[in-house]
Amino acid sequence: MKPVDPRLFHAARSSVRHLAFTVLLGSATAVLVVVQAGILATGIARVIDRRGTDGLGPLLVALALVVAGRAVVSWAQETTAQRASAVVKSELRRQLVRRAVQSAADPTQGPRRAEFAALAGGGLDALDGYFAKYLPQLVLAVVVPVVVLLQMFRTDLTATLTVALTLPLIPVFMVLVGKATEAANARRWDALARLSHHFLDVVEGMPTLRAFGRGKAQAELVRASTDQYRTTTMATLRIAFLSSLILETLATLSVALVAVGVGLRMVDGGLDLRTGLLVILLAPEAYLPLRQVGAHYHASAAGLAAADAAFTLLETPAPAHPG
Repeated sequence: MKPVDPRLFHAARSSVRHLAFTVLLGSATAVLVVVQAGILATGIARVIDRRGTDGLGPLLVALALVVAGRAVVSWAQETTAQRASAVVKSELRRQLVRRAVQSAADPTQGPRRAEFAALAGGGLDALDGYFAKYLPQLVLAVVVPVVVLLQMFRTDLTATLTVALTLPLIPVFMVLVGKATEAANARRWDALARLSHHFLDVVEGMPTLRAFGRGKAQAELVRASTDQYRTTTMATLRIAFLSSLILETLATLSVALVAVGVGLRMVDGGLDLRTGLLVILLAPEAYLPLRQVGAHYHASAAGLAAADAAFTLLETPAPAHPG
């Protein structure tokens, strides 16, 4: 599964503007992360060296401004992503309803009515997780590590090499876990589609079923389909939680390697206090966006699976006769 489906932005061209603004805000976040780490390292080193808090006023004001700036940028990024999601969902729903109306007069398209209803109803709501959580973190995962590594390269080459060598391990594990997540989401969507078709058939044929005394039997079959959908959903959630645990453990061990190396060199006198603190503060920030991408990957997989099903319906040739 591609991390970004171009068809989503082609279907709603106005969402491209929101995506560009998200990239800009991600770059601002990366700069603020480096500035915040520098202010914290300078302030802590000054307190320890001077054994007092004299002259910390300007640093505290600057730190407060940077923290407030990060909060504003984060809010703006989430708001922009939510608006992009609303635009794409609205346009896809319009196209689905239009295609459903065109296919209403075609008797061969009857079995697809449940799928149209499932997508146009709550199915496309899964795109909220893709746009609001996954896509902003994907932008940060591209921009923030690069900016952090450049700053660390200027500060400490050894720590930079440690981070640069361990950082690619997270995407590797993301790909391995992502394949299982993609398959689980495909099974979950198939279970939902079968449940929708079955429920629609039962509702349409309820008078006949009641006449022949088969209503309770069909209710049991609907209950079985519901249990199957519940089972596949829980399996998807288990994979998502397991992937988060793996990525958190890997990132924690990588940061620990950097911290141990910095601590030993500070003890030997190879690093001053401010440089060591700056490296220790920057190292977790390099891993954080990638960890968040992995944590929100299951949301993106669900959203892209729903979008792929919607595009499959929309790309089906319309009936030749008028509706």
